Amino acid sequence: MRVSRMIAVTLAGVAVLAPAAACSSDDPASPGTPAGAAGEPSAAPTPTPEPTHPFTGLPGAARRAVLTAKIENTSAGKPQLGLKSADIVYVEQVEAGLTRLMAVFSSKIPAKIGPVRSARISDLHIVPQFGRPAFAYSGAQTKMLPFIAEAPLYDVSDSRQPGAYFRQPGRFAPYNLFAETRKLLAGAPKASKAKDIGFTFGDAPEGGVPRKTYSVKYPAASFTFGWSKTAGKWLIWQDGKKDMAAEGGQLGAPTIVVQYTKTERSEFHDKNQSYTPLVHSTGKGRAIVLRDGQAFKARWSRPKEKDGTVFTTETGEPMNFAPGQVWVVLASAKPVIP
Repeated sequence: MRVSRMIAVTLAGVAVLAPAAACSSDDPASPGTPAGAAGEPSAAPTPTPEPTHPFTGLPGAARRAVLTAKIENTSAGKPQLGLKSADIVYVEQVEAGLTRLMAVFSSKIPAKIGPVRSARISDLHIVPQFGRPAFAYSGAQTKMLPFIAEAPLYDVSDSRQPGAYFRQPGRFAPYNLFAETRKLLAGAPKASKAKDIGFTFGDAPEGGVPRKTYSVKYPAASFTFGWSKTAGKWLIWQDGKKDMAAEGGQLGAPTIVVQYTKTERSEFHDKNQSYTPLVHSTGKGRAIVLRDGQAFKARWSRPKEKDGTVFTTETGEPMNFAPGQVWVVLASAKPVIP
């Protein structure tokens, strides 16, 4: 925001006409006239920086409610709707080595999102850092329902808020379930507002290595992130194909965080007896942060589930992200099918 310079000129008493010859730089200032006030501008006030959003680092003081949503991420459910507006997108491994997304919305809330899919136990370990957000999903294993009931979230699933969901024409079940965000949030009027979750934004640190692409592999899915200087972001390919958005254009983000975590079997499994992975998003470990066409080695730390995740450089300095959307890819160095 530009602050206009204010020039303070004080005139003492009534102006007196005098010959120009009477004026001299050696003349003292008139009584009551502050020094330096004769035609000199006062120091400009320091502009107050506009507050930035804790999820994106972009200007915007509004701290809206947080909406989290479980989104399909296989070819059958693409292209997804609403991801371009998300502040944060988490990539999680699920059964059979596939992946599913958790999208986090606050600074921008799209009108509709989807396809909305079922919840997983790893979701319940991610959401506490947001306080008590609204959580949109469609179904969960019966055995997991008590865990959802105890989790710090507002349940706005299709069973609790059915009026918010609709079937999208031209798609087939179960990949055609979408939701209207206004109605989802109406079901969670006390949902927590956005707050600090550990992310820092600003200039890139030193030590980055130029990279054009970076790939992450899961047992049955793969991602490639390619830097586009023109777009100013890392564009996303999944399973060798451009990851397109339903709104148009290729998905991508200024910052991609590949967070290497421990992944093991949970106590849950699907109808095919494929175990649900449990992604440990607390603790500490290593990460690769992609921004500005460079890859940075980093460390991550999240002591408790209510804490945010702090990313630092290898020397312990803050690992600043580029302002804008952030994708957090929860990966394993040696992924296995649990």
